[in-house]
Amino acid sequence: MADTEELPKGIRKYSTIEEVPTEISKYWAQRYDIWSKFDEDIWMTDEAWYGVTPEPIAQRIAEHISYAPSSKTVLIDAFAGAGGNTIAFALSGRWNQIFACEKDPQVLACAKHNAQVYGVEKKIWWIEGDIFDVLQKRLKHAAKNAVIFGSPPWGGPTYADFEVFDLRLMQPYSLSDLYTAFSALSNEVVLFLPRTSDLEQLVKYAKQGEKLKVVHYCMRGASKALCVYYGSFQCG
Repeated sequence: MADTEELPKGIRKYSTIEEVPTEISKYWAQRYDIWSKFDEDIWMTDEAWYGVTPEPIAQRIAEHISYAPSSKTVLIDAFAGAGGNTIAFALSGRWNQIFACEKDPQVLACAKHNAQVYGVEKKIWWIEGDIFDVLQKRLKHAAKNAVIFGSPPWGGPTYADFEVFDLRLMQPYSLSDLYTAFSALSNEVVLFLPRTSDLEQLVKYAKQGEKLKVVHYCMRGASKALCVYYGSFQCG
């Protein structure tokens, strides 16, 4: 393992696959798919590997979200994690303001540092805290002009074990929790969810007459996840 004494608490760097904990070895093996600049001092915690979006997918999502109405000039990344999506949003140049919220201080430190690696750290407002509290106490006004993007934890039952994943079982936040909180403040809400998500559950939250957009994001011919776009988006 690389010298971790110079790194903040919780940040881990591995030099060989033999050093990597078994549970994250498959993610580390894909590190250059996840971060094209991985060797330029990317920071990660072991936990952050589970939620980071591979860079090509993050770039594609950023492109699609950019087709929100021009009146939407703010982007709120509700679960910033180690910064994969947030960095892609900043690189797109589409947004006047980007707010990145993350409640784990160690993971937030990774996101800030990684944004510096990609040269966009000054384009992002970083907020440590629970997104549901942050939206009500700090971002309620900004959210009116924002697209709210959420790539939540996919905890609970292992989604990959289900042909169709019940989004009511997702932990710690169900689809209902996320959509209810976000749509109360913005008409444009985008959720990044397991590829096996129940489409019938997603459709239930579409407004009357709204043509719901659901996009699968693939790498090497395999779907990694999907995004559901609630509101007015011209992508696809």
